[in-house]
Amino acid sequence: MWKEISVLIRKEITLEWRQKYALNGILLYVVSAVFITYLSVGAKMGSLSVPTWNALYWIIILFSAVNAVAKSFVQEHQGRQLYYYMIASPESIILSKILYNTGLTLILALLGYSVFSVILGNPVQDQGLFLLNLVLGSVGFSASLTMVSGIASKAGNNATLMAILSFPVIMPILLMAIRISKNALDGLDWSVSVDKLLTLLAINAIVGVTGYILFPYLWRS
Repeated sequence: MWKEISVLIRKEITLEWRQKYALNGILLYVVSAVFITYLSVGAKMGSLSVPTWNALYWIIILFSAVNAVAKSFVQEHQGRQLYYYMIASPESIILSKILYNTGLTLILALLGYSVFSVILGNPVQDQGLFLLNLVLGSVGFSASLTMVSGIASKAGNNATLMAILSFPVIMPILLMAIRISKNALDGLDWSVSVDKLLTLLAINAIVGVTGYILFPYLWRS
């Protein structure tokens, strides 16, 4: 299985490298969204309040993740899906998609963090907790959105369906990520965030295991 996963991840990277417009468009979206926020809010470096900085950051990262992960199964036409069906197990396919999308979302999150730090200032006092939260948030976003993208692809790539299905799954992950990052911004002790980190980790595990179990049934259809 791990050999299949590694081959499929290399395939995703190769396709992304050949179609640079998709990744470049997402990167442009992140940078332009931060810059537009800077212009519209009128915030100079360090003048934006911590809760506002936190909320704006996660809103931009969420929409960037949706744009990045939504194309997971949309770009795969039926002939290519049939080919995958014959050479790889559905478990390998869903795991490779989740791992690749996690890496892509994490890159976008780190890019957004860098751009935020340069343009709007960096009020984060606990960098370790904040970066750990970024990793867990990226895993949660990727696992949930990848599974929802697979469901939407079987319903004619309905974008409205993806938005409706992903909302109840994304909201708990987003709320936990915002609370943990707020603690990191305030420099609170890690003991304050342990229960929230465990909750976010549990949500990620539930979403990942559910996708791993249910995707083979969806794939065979």
